[in-house]
Amino acid sequence: MELWNSSTWGSSFILVGILNDSGAPELLCATITVLYMLALASNGLLLLVITTDVRLHVPMYLLLGQLSLMDLLFTSVVTPKALMDYLRRENSISFGGCALQMFLALTLGGAEDLLLAFMAYDRYVAICHPLNYMIFMSPRVCWFTVTTSWILASLSALGHTVYTMHFPFCMSSEIRHLLCEIPPLLKLACADTSRYELMVYVTGVTFLLLPLSAIVASYTLILFTVLHMPSKEGRKKALVTCSSHLTVVGMFYGAATFMYVLPSSFHSPKQDNIISVFYTIVTPALNPLIYSLRNKEVMGSLRRVLGKYVLPVYPTH
Repeated sequence: MELWNSSTWGSSFILVGILNDSGAPELLCATITVLYMLALASNGLLLLVITTDVRLHVPMYLLLGQLSLMDLLFTSVVTPKALMDYLRRENSISFGGCALQMFLALTLGGAEDLLLAFMAYDRYVAICHPLNYMIFMSPRVCWFTVTTSWILASLSALGHTVYTMHFPFCMSSEIRHLLCEIPPLLKLACADTSRYELMVYVTGVTFLLLPLSAIVASYTLILFTVLHMPSKEGRKKALVTCSSHLTVVGMFYGAATFMYVLPSSFHSPKQDNIISVFYTIVTPALNPLIYSLRNKEVMGSLRRVLGKYVLPVYPTH
């Protein structure tokens, strides 16, 4: 078979994303633009509030701030490129650009996988062991979990990026996907990728199903504790906080599991494009709204910050 020489930095791919395959690309482009602006504004505001309000300098909100940072970066790795490609009618991406996008997306996605599990552990300690909370979730422990998420995800992403991009690719340079990711790129490879696909599956289980199991275990224990709480107000507050986290977990893990754990026979380019839009564009836009709109402390801090920096109150004469 004739090979398309993609193993050099001077070559390029063509990203045929969801905007190119859509029946109403203008409407979809406008929707994605709105979602991206919403993600920038909401995650940026949440980061500002958590950074400036000392009342939120506790482990729960430090972890939430890291989640907002990851969402902000994750959607920015994918969305501007997709929108500019559609507007300029230029869908090419260089070999090096494709590798960089893959590395960043895998790093941010993997870090978020692990961070969500640590956030579940934080809620478990806060609700089930409140008296020992500052022992089990001290600032040192909190930053250790954050650092661990970033380091493990970046090391895994580096290995997968290097190994994926070393394959020889066939004559077609079209990646029928929103971004450079492992599954669509492997479809272009001319070499046998079956062993590597098994490795990708094992990594997917490690970064998705193991943390998800820890999350399920944490919330099972939380549920038992909440049901035995004597205070109705305490039960309500605990359930509201946990339901917000579970909503985010369900959206992110569901889409990522479909992409990286299900066998390739379950995949089609159209389905994969829709799923990728969900966890790279939709979820980052909705996460801060899910957390902040149902959290009185965050909303109170947001009003104080906006009142201080955006809506100053002038003295009346």
